[in-house]
Amino acid sequence: GAGLAMATMDIIQFYGGSPANFLDVGGGATEKQVEEAFKILTADPNVKAILVNIFGGIMKCDTIAQGIINAAKTVELSVPLIVRLEGTNVDAARKLIDDCDVEIIIANDLDDAAKKAVNAI
Repeated sequence: GAGLAMATMDIIQFYGGSPANFLDVGGGATEKQVEEAFKILTADPNVKAILVNIFGGIMKCDTIAQGIINAAKTVELSVPLIVRLEGTNVDAARKLIDDCDVEIIIANDLDDAAKKAVNAI
């Protein structure tokens, strides 16, 4: 929720980045909602990278990962996409991302994700 979003923005700033936007799609987000979120974010010229920070307690990480992959393909992202996943089925989610044909930077934890997001721009 809001705490995860605030922590994400704080750590990006800690590593020298400047969050341009933040969007919480909620625990029950569909693939279409993720796609629309990517469209909203990439419409902002100040967005230089997208960091997706998921703690999948209710939603399974592999379901979220597949939605992210499909949405990224549909939107044809022009900015780096960094994904940090933690929670249910995280290993299956990481394998989906590793095996996909979309350029996605996988992060091991929030600290790693923030560093990778800042370094990607």
